[in-house]
Amino acid sequence: MRAERTMLVQVVGRNGKEIIKGGVQLSEEATLEDLKKAIQSKNRKYYPERQRLTLPLQPGQTRPTPVDATKKLKDSLASDTPQVVFKDLGPQVSYRILFFFEYLGPLLIYPLFYFFPQVYTYIGLPERKVIHPVQTYALYAWCFHYAKREFETFFIHRFSHATSPIANVYRNCAYYWIFGSYIAYFVNHPLYTPVSEKQMYVGLAISVVSQLSNFYCHIILKNLRSPDGKGGYQIPYGFLFNFVTCANYTTEIWQWIGFNIATQTVAGYLFLAAAGYIMSVWALQKHKRLRKTFDGQDGRKKYPRRWVIFPPFL
Repeated sequence: MRAERTMLVQVVGRNGKEIIKGGVQLSEEATLEDLKKAIQSKNRKYYPERQRLTLPLQPGQTRPTPVDATKKLKDSLASDTPQVVFKDLGPQVSYRILFFFEYLGPLLIYPLFYFFPQVYTYIGLPERKVIHPVQTYALYAWCFHYAKREFETFFIHRFSHATSPIANVYRNCAYYWIFGSYIAYFVNHPLYTPVSEKQMYVGLAISVVSQLSNFYCHIILKNLRSPDGKGGYQIPYGFLFNFVTCANYTTEIWQWIGFNIATQTVAGYLFLAAAGYIMSVWALQKHKRLRKTFDGQDGRKKYPRRWVIFPPFL
């Protein structure tokens, strides 16, 4: 019976120091997944989602190349001295847990300012005597938005990466929870002055249409990936994606534009500016990645001409 051929893979850090003493012995038919499991067997804290494995840098190369998960290791690594560079990504948490907590804060905090106006009297402000219609409608729009996000997190989104560093939970929660409190404080303030009824309805109409459009955009993106989140980069088509690369971000921005037209607070516009900037950076990165992937060369599709996120400006 023919003995199975094996290979010894060295696992080193970026400084060249061995992470796993003596390396790991694997079958020549092993894959990246097998290597990650073997590393975990040597050190239990390094579960697969916590590992980032790349190829050693070549002369003139500045960015490392990830080990190809679709190939066997023998086809990806150097045949004489198989070696991978290990990076500990730190403790990880699933994206669903991350999104659940970051959206839960605004969903619960905002109604507190609406239903419990005593929070204002505690800091010396007058008691709220009147609840303006826009304050009630803003509550509905706000809660619908974040309830929709929670629903999408568990039933719509398909994530290309299973986990995220746990530090992102604290960062993202701070961002959403603080801004949620900031906006709720001013929209429900006892001295709040509402906009005209016409402006309120125009803003709320923009918000509702944008939220429904955003939901449909997420349905389109969901169908680009298999249930396990795999499938690689694909060109989205249909609805607003025929014109804009990141139509999901476009509709998200417009939803906050509508909300701010209806409520008109400095806090709301600051959040719009921050969110718009962050999403624009992400959109530019995705647009560049899609154009590079689908360059029309060697039988690949050519990415169609589209706006990035916000016609006609970007």
